[in-house]
Amino acid sequence: MSNDLSATATDLSADLSAAARVLSTATDVTLLAHVNPDADALGSALALGLVLHRRGAVVRVSFGAPDEVPETLRALDVAGLLVPAAEVPAAPPVLVALDAGSVGRLGPLGDRVSTAGVVVVLDHHVSNPRFGHVNVVDERAEATAIVVLRLLDELGVELDEPVARCIYAGLVTDTRSFRNASSATHEVAARLLAAGVDAEAVARPLMDSHPFGYLAMLAKVLDRARLDRAAAGGLGLVHAVVTLEDAAGLRPEEVESVVDLVRTAREAEVAAVLKELRPSAWSVSLRAVSRVDVSEVARRLGGGGHRLAAGFTATGSADEVLTTLHTALASVTGSERATRGA
Repeated sequence: MSNDLSATATDLSADLSAAARVLSTATDVTLLAHVNPDADALGSALALGLVLHRRGAVVRVSFGAPDEVPETLRALDVAGLLVPAAEVPAAPPVLVALDAGSVGRLGPLGDRVSTAGVVVVLDHHVSNPRFGHVNVVDERAEATAIVVLRLLDELGVELDEPVARCIYAGLVTDTRSFRNASSATHEVAARLLAAGVDAEAVARPLMDSHPFGYLAMLAKVLDRARLDRAAAGGLGLVHAVVTLEDAAGLRPEEVESVVDLVRTAREAEVAAVLKELRPSAWSVSLRAVSRVDVSEVARRLGGGGHRLAAGFTATGSADEVLTTLHTALASVTGSERATRGA
C-alpha cells in the first residue's frame, strides 16, 4: 500500500481504471463508510454497492459505529445491502473504503484493511494517506459521491433513479445545498435530476426536517455558545458544546447539524462544536469561512478533513478540549501569517 501523497495527480484516469478492473470481476465486495456515516459516505457506498449487487456480486455495506443506520439515510438502501458491523467478514476478499480520510475513521472495522484481499479507497479528503492497494482520491472533488460517479462511468453504468438518488444525497449535503459547488458539479446535479431524482424529496429529510425536541436542544446549546474575538490569531472563534444530556432522545443527525448554525456568526472565522460521545469523550467539528486551514488544526489534534471543514476526537473536560483547540489554532494561524509574510 502506498502512503505517497505525491501520488495525487491531475488525471485520475489510471486510478479509476485500476479500481474498475478490481470491481468488474469481484464476486464478493464489502463497502465500508466511516463511523457516524453521513449522506456522502453512506450514499456513495450504497450507490456503488447497488450497481455491484445488480451485476451479481455478493455485496454488504456497513460502518463501525453507531449500531443503527441513521434514520434519514435508511431510505437510500433499496436493495437491503446494509448489514451490522458484526456481520462484516474478518477477511473480506475485496474491501472498498468510502469517504474515510484514514484507517482510523473506519473505527472498529479498520482492522479489515490489513486482512482484506484487495483494498480500494474512494475519497476526497486531502489528508487521506492512500491506505489502499488502489486509491482514487481527489481532494478537489466536493464529495466522495463525485468520485464514485466517475467510477460508475468508468464501469459503463447507465444511471437510474435509485443510484442517482444515493449520489445526489451525498452531493447536496457535502456542498451545503450546492453553495460550495463548482459549475461542473452543478452540471453533475443536472445529470442526476435528469435521471429522475426528486431534489426536494431527497434534501428535505436530510437537511430540513427535525423532531420538535431539536428546537429545545438548540435553545440550550446556543444559549451557551461563546465568541472569542481574539482566538485564531484575532480572526475569531465561536464555539458551542452539546452534552449527552442535551442530545438525549435525538438522532445523531440533529447533533451533527448544530455546527451549521454556529458557523453563521459573522464575527468569527472559525466555528467549533464539541459533541459529547460519552463522559469525557468528544467529537469536535471545525468549520472556517475562508482564511484558516482547519484541516491542519484537526491534523495536529489527531484528526483531519478539508481546509474549511474538519474534525477530531478528544478526551477530557470540555474546557480542556477547548484549551487544546485554542493552542492549535494559535499555532496554525501563526504559521500561516509567517508564510504569508515570507
